[in-house]
Amino acid sequence: MTITLYELTGKDATRPFSPHCWKTAMSLAHKGLEYSGSAVPFTAVPAVENGHGKTVPVIRDGEHILSDSFDIALYLEETYPERPSLFGGPGGIAMARFFEAWAQTQIHAVIGGALLLDIHAMLAPEDQVYFRESREGRIGLSLEEAVAASQSKVDGLSARLEPMRLVLKRQPFLGGQGPLFADYIVFGAFQWARVCSASTFLAADDPVADWFQRCLDLHGGIGRATAAAA
Repeated sequence: MTITLYELTGKDATRPFSPHCWKTAMSLAHKGLEYSGSAVPFTAVPAVENGHGKTVPVIRDGEHILSDSFDIALYLEETYPERPSLFGGPGGIAMARFFEAWAQTQIHAVIGGALLLDIHAMLAPEDQVYFRESREGRIGLSLEEAVAASQSKVDGLSARLEPMRLVLKRQPFLGGQGPLFADYIVFGAFQWARVCSASTFLAADDPVADWFQRCLDLHGGIGRATAAAA
């Protein structure tokens, strides 16, 4: 039975952009599992599977419904152990927990503010209203003010990535010779930026940019199949 992946989109239902949904899409592809994407705009999230979760991704696998990208990855690992591992054992789960926290504090915290207006522009009018009101209420700034305030963080992003560069000097992926869920965690952040914005967050000669290109080509190039923002 084909798994359903509910993933966040804007006006264009063919362009999923949520970093967390991309983690799940890459995890399903890593496991070689067939899935169909179901486009969900912001204002439709509460209706997904009768309100199963407050956010997406959500997957339905037969009678099983799960939310949260990390919990979904753990479920896929346990349910389909005969397929390629997302973690490579308990140590890989612990490692992925670290990368989840690192990506949220060192990458999402930078990219998220910079993308606010780009995301807003991708949305249908009713979702634009929701997005602006919810984000401005959360951060206490207008979207425009938040994007302007994020520039200093964007300027410092390269320095935040130095630990990752040191790892990539020794191996092609964070998971070693091949990708693991840790790679998909960080990939999700940069794919978020790639799909939403034409801005450049990685220098062309950055080893992290090389790693990202390798990730885009994984699993038949599912990451690259969604075009970058123009």
